[in-house]
Amino acid sequence: MKQTLVILIGLCIGTIGIAQERQAPVPNYDLAARFSPVHMNKMVYSTQLIPHWLKESNRFWYTYVTSAGRKYYIVDPARGTKALLFDPVKMAADMSRLTGDPFDAQHMNILKLKFIKNETVLQFEVTSKLVEEAEEEEEGDGQEEKKQKSGKPKMKAKVWHFEYDLTTKTLQLLDEFEEPDDDPDWANISPDRSYVLYSKGHNLYWMDMENYEKVLEDDKDSTIVENQWTEDGVEHFAYGGRGRGVDNVEKEKNKNKRQPVYVTWAPDSKKFALVRSDMRKVKDLWVLNNTAKPRPTLETYKYHMPGEKDAPYYEMAVFDWDTKEKIIVQADTFKDQTVSVLRAPRLVKNRDDDFQPSLWLAGTSDRLYFTRTSRDLKRIDFCVADTETGMVEVLVEERLNTYVETRTPRLLDDGKQFIWWSERDGWGHWYLYNSDGSMVRQITSGAYHCERIEGMDEERGLLYFVANGREEEEDPYYTHLYRVKLDGTNMTLLNKGNYSHTTSMNDEATFFVNTYSRVNTTPTSSLHDANGRKVLDLEVADLSKLQETGYQFPQPYTVKAADGITDLYGVMYKPFDFDSTKSYPIIAYVYPGPQTEAVGKSFSARMDRTDRLAQMGFIVITIGNRGGHPSRSKWYHNYGYGNLRDYGLEDKKVAIEQLADRHDFIDMDKVGIFGHSGGGFMSTAAMLVYPDFFKVAVSSAGNHENNIYNRWWSEKHHGVKEVTDADGNISFEYDIEKNSELAKNLKGKLLICTGDIDNNVHPANTIRMAEALIKANKRFDFFIFPGQRHGFGSMNEYFFWLRADYFAEHLLGDSRSSTDMLYMNRGKAMNR
Repeated sequence: MKQTLVILIGLCIGTIGIAQERQAPVPNYDLAARFSPVHMNKMVYSTQLIPHWLKESNRFWYTYVTSAGRKYYIVDPARGTKALLFDPVKMAADMSRLTGDPFDAQHMNILKLKFIKNETVLQFEVTSKLVEEAEEEEEGDGQEEKKQKSGKPKMKAKVWHFEYDLTTKTLQLLDEFEEPDDDPDWANISPDRSYVLYSKGHNLYWMDMENYEKVLEDDKDSTIVENQWTEDGVEHFAYGGRGRGVDNVEKEKNKNKRQPVYVTWAPDSKKFALVRSDMRKVKDLWVLNNTAKPRPTLETYKYHMPGEKDAPYYEMAVFDWDTKEKIIVQADTFKDQTVSVLRAPRLVKNRDDDFQPSLWLAGTSDRLYFTRTSRDLKRIDFCVADTETGMVEVLVEERLNTYVETRTPRLLDDGKQFIWWSERDGWGHWYLYNSDGSMVRQITSGAYHCERIEGMDEERGLLYFVANGREEEEDPYYTHLYRVKLDGTNMTLLNKGNYSHTTSMNDEATFFVNTYSRVNTTPTSSLHDANGRKVLDLEVADLSKLQETGYQFPQPYTVKAADGITDLYGVMYKPFDFDSTKSYPIIAYVYPGPQTEAVGKSFSARMDRTDRLAQMGFIVITIGNRGGHPSRSKWYHNYGYGNLRDYGLEDKKVAIEQLADRHDFIDMDKVGIFGHSGGGFMSTAAMLVYPDFFKVAVSSAGNHENNIYNRWWSEKHHGVKEVTDADGNISFEYDIEKNSELAKNLKGKLLICTGDIDNNVHPANTIRMAEALIKANKRFDFFIFPGQRHGFGSMNEYFFWLRADYFAEHLLGDSRSSTDMLYMNRGKAMNR
């Protein structure tokens, strides 16, 4: 009797325990559908203020969209004023009266706005309701053939052109406006607009502006004079041409037509520099576009894979316009080196210019600054070449045992000094050098990262720069604007606040616009002077419509890495109908770096990979990992050097375990992971390295076999060994772990997918992974996106629901089984 009583009591206790178990949520397709890109475009408006600084004053204009519509503003920092650029109601009425088209103040979308006539008049255009026959486009576009087949001319919307006088507040319709011809993409025009460069038959050609105008008027004009500059250009060692993305049919069709040539100009247009790539020994790679019409097409391109012997060779030359001479720069030092011509920074007041030639760094035509980099990237030289002789002087040598990274230097005092960026002390910092390469001093120092130069006040010796990791008690990735004297003193934080800040400073370095937010705050913009004093509050993003849907900000968090010391920073995204009594699967969205981490720092309306997926009934997280980001210490950034497959996985696993310890609503038996490109590689690796921990993965466009990915990324971040034999011959040794080697470890559910014409991460990466899984007798899922390149393009929405279904089925035990993607169909109907 006593024994029976004990059993009954035990059964009762067990029953109570079962009743108290947390239930998993039901997949909420409706909530996920509510935050599709189609819906988000109607709920979130401007989140960042982009100033258009004017040329003849320190004023700027900007446009900002809220739920009340789009408005245009003019700001005068010196006076501390902000005003509407024009009265939108009156402007809409005047536009309607002058054109007969209906316009209203809330829905104006002004294009190509520019200030003219000493910044007293606005010139702009708007699109009409009327349509008109489009002018025939340039050669090779097939427009005439298309017209003959359809029997109809190509039509386009009519465009109205206006001028608005800011003084008299009057609007004028420009009936006889002649819109400037768009420069064809093959035309590289000299800064002084005296001649045009292009490539033809693999060689360099030029024409003067008189003949160029004839081309724009009628390309079939028999009087057009074209001048051949070089004769040694051949296929794959050409003076220009188009890169990847052109199939063999188009390539053959256009081989004798004008092609773009990429040069960097001296400011006076008397010389230009060109880097010619000899790809003749580099092996071919192919993608097949099965959806091309009328028949599938093949795309052949050169692709150097890591460890391969036959590397590209780069010839750097300077061309003299007056003498037509070509000077080869004597830059050869390292075997299989790369060379890069350094460019001058673009002035922010020129951002709206239609014509922005690429200028080289030196302010004169007699000197050419460039960098040369060894194949193993452990050596970078900053050099200057004499453009008359081609002789080279080394100014700075950077050497590391992993890989060197640099920034374009800033020249001071017409090149007498320059500011150099280096990680030689383990952190990215600024250094001051004389023009002969002698170092004057280190300008900044400490355990923080300097990112880029934002402005210079040479007269006062002040450097304005963006940095992160300096402020205590902040996420070290939050960026700020700082000012420091060139002697290294008086370091000043100019935009305080525990947020990530983005800035735009005028060219005179007297004012800057600051936009700041975190993932869990509303973006706000303000105007400041060069001392950091706030001049004006400008805008606060309008999130009212988004918040009406029940939207909730995600939650930043911090955990320790697997070493128990290093802080890792992440963001947690919960369902907006979150119920703390339920048990939620946890899914990590990953990207391993090393050039970035997939962890947001500012508010973003791009929700598909995080917030939106969480609405299905998941806890979705992002988290950094050692080796994952360049904006911390060099030690942190290079942690994964030599171990490109596994380096970030343990930190992801340990982070999830810590979150589960903190939050009992996380179901540690249901862990998912997904990512794209490097994230596709990492999410599959996680399933194979920790098969008992990660249960479900969706891996897209993954570089699963980095031995067939591109050389620069794989050799850089994993490492390649330069070997010199007894005779002085140099070769390179490369070996790397691949996901396919661990296929036998798979236990959970894995979906791998790729675009079939991905010429970045070749489909072979995913297909080889599939082959390995088949040989290991594993069940898995495999999906190809037809006619899509690396980003999946127009099929991204389909991919979202494919991914959501997969996680719902295998983590929640429930998914939609109907043939139609109902939520996509509803979204299309809503967007019509």
